[in-house]
Amino acid sequence: MSDTVSTEKGSDSASNQDPSYVVVARRYRPRTFEELVGQEHVGRALKNAIETGRVGHAYLFTGARGVGKTSTARIFAKALNNPGGPAAVPDNDSDIAQAIDSGEDIDVIEIDGASNRGIDEIRSLRANVGVRPSRSRYKIYIIDEVHMLTQAAFNALLKTLEEPPEHVKFIFCTTDPEKMPITVLSRCQRFDFAPVEVPKIVKRLREIVTAENAEADEDALELVARRAAGSMRDSQSLLEQVLSFTDGKLTADSVHAMLGTADDDRLHALAQAMSDRDSASALGQLDQAIDAGVDAGRLAEQLLGYFRDLMAVTVGCDASLQRHTAASMHEELKKLGDTWGLQTVLAVVAMIDQTLVRVRHSVYGRVLLEATVIQICNLPDLQAISDLAAAASNGLPLAGQAGGEKKKLTRPTPNPAAEYTAPESSWSDSSSVGSSSAVSPPRTSAPPVAAPQSDRPPVSQPADRSPDSDAPDPNEVTGDGASNVAAGAESTEAESPVRANLDTPTEADTAAVRTDSGGAAVAAPKMKLTASNVRDVFSTALQNVQQMTAAIAATADVQLSGDAEIRLVFPAESSMSMRRMELAEHRGPVCEALAEVVGHPVQLQLAAGTASGVRPAAPPAAAPKLSAKERMERMREIEAHPWVQACIDTFQAEIVKIDPKR
Repeated sequence: MSDTVSTEKGSDSASNQDPSYVVVARRYRPRTFEELVGQEHVGRALKNAIETGRVGHAYLFTGARGVGKTSTARIFAKALNNPGGPAAVPDNDSDIAQAIDSGEDIDVIEIDGASNRGIDEIRSLRANVGVRPSRSRYKIYIIDEVHMLTQAAFNALLKTLEEPPEHVKFIFCTTDPEKMPITVLSRCQRFDFAPVEVPKIVKRLREIVTAENAEADEDALELVARRAAGSMRDSQSLLEQVLSFTDGKLTADSVHAMLGTADDDRLHALAQAMSDRDSASALGQLDQAIDAGVDAGRLAEQLLGYFRDLMAVTVGCDASLQRHTAASMHEELKKLGDTWGLQTVLAVVAMIDQTLVRVRHSVYGRVLLEATVIQICNLPDLQAISDLAAAASNGLPLAGQAGGEKKKLTRPTPNPAAEYTAPESSWSDSSSVGSSSAVSPPRTSAPPVAAPQSDRPPVSQPADRSPDSDAPDPNEVTGDGASNVAAGAESTEAESPVRANLDTPTEADTAAVRTDSGGAAVAAPKMKLTASNVRDVFSTALQNVQQMTAAIAATADVQLSGDAEIRLVFPAESSMSMRRMELAEHRGPVCEALAEVVGHPVQLQLAAGTASGVRPAAPPAAAPKLSAKERMERMREIEAHPWVQACIDTFQAEIVKIDPKR
């Protein structure tokens, strides 16, 4: 009686004292088509073939490891050799089915292609093919890892494979079908097994945990499922390993401790430190992870998966496409991606991938990973550089500070343009410095040069100033060189009407900045926003903000939404511009500039539209032709301009071409 009780206890839990203990992956192997997880399309096709009598003579099952290829082959063999005749639902209690499940049936021969890959083994197979099965309807050959067979073995198998006896069926399983000859592939019905999705793996693991009388948190099962990378067998092996480590209670911390991995919060904290360009904090986070038992190579793999999900979220994917992080982190990843920018995230992915390759071949993996983390912390704002390039392609000048002040620059850069005052006569078309000069790609990781900051000019002249007074030419650069160079030739022509209106204001719709006899500023009257002047007002306000902010805002269509509210409609292809415009460093300065122009606070409302809703830009005005002498003088002036020299010094670039002003 005591022996019976002992046996029952051993069956309830996976006891080490039982010498006949079977691992979880084998005990919970699927035995019917309905138990296949993640391969419903294969099961349905094979069942229909049996029910309709369309069973082929050779099948090829392809897919990654542990997705159910060999298990499906055994189920298919049981269905074909069912004692009552081929059936989609075989009798698993029959002697034949139990022998096939254990791999001991005499009529279902399983061959390991890796160890029986020569021509001699295939010749023996061909000699036995003609022998009829002993007790079943079909003699079935299941060849696993069939791609390991030699070319001579494949050639010896071709004729038998094409016209086998009616009592013989072949089922080939492989993880690499590309290594098989096309002559073999053309003789088989091919079924591709997909990686098992994480939710389906979690559901199956939950069933196993319940059957094992254990407990597990949902986060712990999700971690195991994600670590399995689509392999059901790997997930079951990891589950058994963690169950042995935790003594029946699975938690996320115990899974990380057993597998030597970092949790999502630690990865996010490390990424946040790199985004803030805090090298000391990033190295501290890295040191804590390694001290907690996380291997440097494993941490690099996790970082690559983390930034893969960050990349997916940044381009607009929802939480269902996150493969390496929890779905609950979607909002945090979106915020970090918008702050970092897609181009920078892509660069980080490439850097970590290269580091991962080097770590696998080096004994100093930690040093390599630390160096990569510091490089990421000092990476320039590549998204801002990309936005500047996009602005240049649209005809906007490149003289702006990319990304505002939210990023730390990699190294201080002298700005000779900060003290530059342009001549009043020779730089009437200086906008071509940014939009027409071409320089070679940067060869260093230095940030773009910031535009010189100067006091903003008043948006309008005193009301008592007549239009015929000695007003400066709109095309002439005055003391505020940055503002006029950033405006460009196109914007000068387009903005002349609104400047004329602001120079000759009326009491109804203009805000003028007046000064008394002592020079003190007097409160400006408020301007009323209307549908006719909202675009001109918005264009005027953009002249008083950073060029990067102006370039982002210029991609939207301007609409009047209320007396103190402007609606910006971004086209569908400018979703990144809309997300960046939502940031405080871009939205705030635009609101302040609008308030300065109209004399009262103005709110911005952002909306997504279509490409057809964007107002086309006005064509640039044709520039007068210059003589050869004037062109040479113009080229020398451009080459000597402090901003051009600053770009050359910062990016180690050279001038390769100067296009004439258009």
